[in-house]
Amino acid sequence: MDKKTHKHTVENEPEVSSGFEESSPADALVELEAKLVARETEAATNWDKFVRERADLENYRKRTQREKEELIKYGNETLLMEILPALDNMERALDHLDTENSDPVVVGVRMTLDMLVSALKKFGVTPVPAEKGGEFDSSLHQAMGQVASEFPANSIAEVFQKGYLLNERLLRPAMVMVSKGCE
Repeated sequence: MDKKTHKHTVENEPEVSSGFEESSPADALVELEAKLVARETEAATNWDKFVRERADLENYRKRTQREKEELIKYGNETLLMEILPALDNMERALDHLDTENSDPVVVGVRMTLDMLVSALKKFGVTPVPAEKGGEFDSSLHQAMGQVASEFPANSIAEVFQKGYLLNERLLRPAMVMVSKGCE
């Protein structure tokens, strides 16, 4: 073979582009700085979103914990509201009997009432303070009306039904008659 026919020259081959534009180093630096600023802005935005979502998650966790504690503390409120009328009726029945009555049925009712009151105390149920002559408190007492009495104005003249608190929260207000003083 002839050396001339076998020889390739660079002049006959097409030019292959590297894909990179020739730019000055200053232009490349400006472009890189712009990209860096854009990435820093994106990172700051993402960090802000992360911090907000983390705070929302923490608030949600605290709220659910608080709701869980309240459910445990006040969850049996409806059951207790169903038991209170039975307690009222037992007390009314015993109020109409002689305190010295030693009939076994009466003694049994008194013991049952004491056990019921004791069980309610274990679950945080306490009576609302309401006695004749005591001060009327609209947040604890429900006024059924006003009556002239020997007690000073705005005091309790008569108690119709006991009120109860459940863990220091009003379960049922005491139904009372309020005194408007002597007339």
